Amino acid sequence: MVPTLPGTLSIFLYLLASILLVRRLARGPEAPGCQRITILLVSLGAVIIHAFFLYPGILQDSGLNLGFFYAASLIALTTALLLVSASVFEPVENLGICVFPLAALSIGLILAWPAQHILTDASAWQLDTHILTSLLAYSILGLAVVQAVLLAIQDRHLLNRKPGGFIRALPPLQVMENLLFQMIAIGFTLLTLSLVTGALFLEDIFAQHLVHKTALSIMAWGIFGVLLWGRWRFGWRGGTAIRWTIGGFIFLMLAYFGSKFVLELVLSR
Repeated sequence: MVPTLPGTLSIFLYLLASILLVRRLARGPEAPGCQRITILLVSLGAVIIHAFFLYPGILQDSGLNLGFFYAASLIALTTALLLVSASVFEPVENLGICVFPLAALSIGLILAWPAQHILTDASAWQLDTHILTSLLAYSILGLAVVQAVLLAIQDRHLLNRKPGGFIRALPPLQVMENLLFQMIAIGFTLLTLSLVTGALFLEDIFAQHLVHKTALSIMAWGIFGVLLWGRWRFGWRGGTAIRWTIGGFIFLMLAYFGSKFVLELVLSR
């Protein structure tokens, strides 16, 4: 039985936090508006209730339930949690404009289609380690993509000499770019750990229909690795960094959600 009340409440709080962020950006940093602490508290409440909503659905007696929509919602929860935590120390809460509505959508999809997919060996710590590093990698790199999109918008406005209220509310371009590469470096490290634990702990990737996921994940890992090397060796930035970030994340999402969509929703395996 899916707990409808906490899911609905979490959706409301996520959307409220998004609206507050949009209003603050539209008014600019100097205009009176919602305090930053209020936005963080609302979003933290959404994350806590989201976790309460997911817990009984994912951790079941028969094992971990990582059905397509449950897995998507778990990644959305992890991403939102990392964003709220990082916002305490860095000015990245504006990423919630994209992250929070997606988290709300992931809850809505579970409420509409609560399909299950039980992993029978979920009690093994090896599999838990692989799943944890994978979730963290997807979440951090997902935040990096949102950061890259905001960076692209900011860069275009500055090039066109139209630094409106939305742009004035963002940190300086250099700070935004440094934050992007910090996220990519952390995500790349976690993705490396995910691939290593997968190679060590998953016995037969062909029998488990994981060969496509593995190949696409390695391609994404290569793209992010080249991007970090290009940043270090040639000082890549701007449009180059944005394109490589988005490209790597597309391969990563195809690796996980593409194969999962075909196997569970198309082939019903």
